[in-house]
Amino acid sequence: MRTAPPGPLVSTEWLVAHLGDPDLRVVDATFYLPHLNRDARAEYRDAHIPGAVFFDIHEIADRKSPLPHMLPTAEELGRAVGGLGIGDGDRVVVYAARFMIASARVWWTFRAFGHDTVAVLDGGLQAWRAEGRPLESGQIAPPSPRRFTARPRPALLRDLAAMLANVDSRHEQVLDARSHGRFVGTESEPRPGLRAGHMPGSLSLPYDRLFRPEDGTLLPPDRLRSVFEAAGLDLARPVATTCGSGVSAAVLALALHRLGCTEVAVYDGSWAEWGGRDDTPIEL
Repeated sequence: MRTAPPGPLVSTEWLVAHLGDPDLRVVDATFYLPHLNRDARAEYRDAHIPGAVFFDIHEIADRKSPLPHMLPTAEELGRAVGGLGIGDGDRVVVYAARFMIASARVWWTFRAFGHDTVAVLDGGLQAWRAEGRPLESGQIAPPSPRRFTARPRPALLRDLAAMLANVDSRHEQVLDARSHGRFVGTESEPRPGLRAGHMPGSLSLPYDRLFRPEDGTLLPPDRLRSVFEAAGLDLARPVATTCGSGVSAAVLALALHRLGCTEVAVYDGSWAEWGGRDDTPIEL
């Protein structure tokens, strides 16, 4: 019997039990900021979960935008994901190397284009390795292309115009996943040319506070709730998340989804867009 992923997260035990299912697709979404000088695709070739395909958020993106890894069009996304052998009826489990940062981004991408049977591997590749689970190396044979129909869900996406309007309306709470130092302007941005600070009225919650430090798995729901409330977030009100370039913002959306907040939006341009302009208001 086909078993849907149990919510936005699956355990390593769940994935091991379903790894051979014909409709399950595993995706490696490992991503690194440029200043780390690490090659995510090479690391995928060195070791990945058996059968996993590599989702490159730099490549599966709007290549015409000057901003990093912005969402592609529905047509582009459908073609790229179908080319990875993922079809409309497939269940998808996404993982990454550490802290589920890029895997949350890809999870959100699937949902933003109408595909809800997607989950993130809790603890990612780090947990999988620590438990001695099977790995394989090399580039897998190109999968047979499948039909993937991307249906945009605008409610899960925010653009610059929406965020500017929200500065005045304060209809949505804005939660920033960057480090607190970057939020208050005492720490440099990893991308050159960006102003320091944060969007007026936004709240700070560095994404790494959502994980157990000992194994990189997501905190349980009661502790997640406490962390969000300590940041000043009202879980009953609408939320949009932001970060440096729209990646770790999806971690906040994933954790909020686990608490039942399923319509959290992500500001795709995030600080790469907002902080890179001279006409957007900033607080320190």
